[in-house]
Amino acid sequence: MEHTHRDMRGGGLRAAVFGVSDGLVSNVSLVLGTAGAHPGAGIVRLAGLAGLFGGSFSMAAGEYISMRVQKEAFERELHVEKEEIETQPESERAELAYLYESRGLDTATAEKIADTLMADPRVALETHAREELGLDPTALGSPIQAAFFSFVTFAIGALIPLAAFLGGSSGSGAILIAIAATAVSALIVGGALSFLTNRSIVVSAMRSLLVCAVAGAITYGIGAAVGATAS
Repeated sequence: MEHTHRDMRGGGLRAAVFGVSDGLVSNVSLVLGTAGAHPGAGIVRLAGLAGLFGGSFSMAAGEYISMRVQKEAFERELHVEKEEIETQPESERAELAYLYESRGLDTATAEKIADTLMADPRVALETHAREELGLDPTALGSPIQAAFFSFVTFAIGALIPLAAFLGGSSGSGAILIAIAATAVSALIVGGALSFLTNRSIVVSAMRSLLVCAVAGAITYGIGAAVGATAS
């Protein structure tokens, strides 16, 4: 029976995973750090919204640029390989035959396979790309997809610790709601990641919670210290 694999080549899944996790961690840090100084709910809302939109745009831009550069670099390597196949077909055929020989095939079989693959320039390029460069020419990643998923998921993650303050709560009550909402969300995100990685759901969930807890606690402590000093 054929096993169906998830398509993780476009960059969207990776960007979404990092986006929601980064949104949670960065904005719970910002919100709690600001709230720790007790400046008033309006200031916390302003800081949280700035973190949400600033972080979302930053993440999207970073993903787009990194994926764009990566794709262009891959395309350059493929162009070089394509030129070598066109100008030095015998050398490339011998290279392919040697590669299959090194994997345990006898010389005659390796050369026959190389001859067959080199007969079609498109197949030859795809084969050399996979075998030499470790690339799939049909799946070099989508910068726009990565940027979109990164923006949306970061915003979702960043909204969670801010929601209580946007809803009109303030003071210790809003802080406790933000902590509880972030903790639950961190457990859910960590647990969901375990289905992608096939790791323990408990370990994955607790790791995600621990990261958020440490980041939030440290920044809250810094905010409280700064607030006390300022007053």
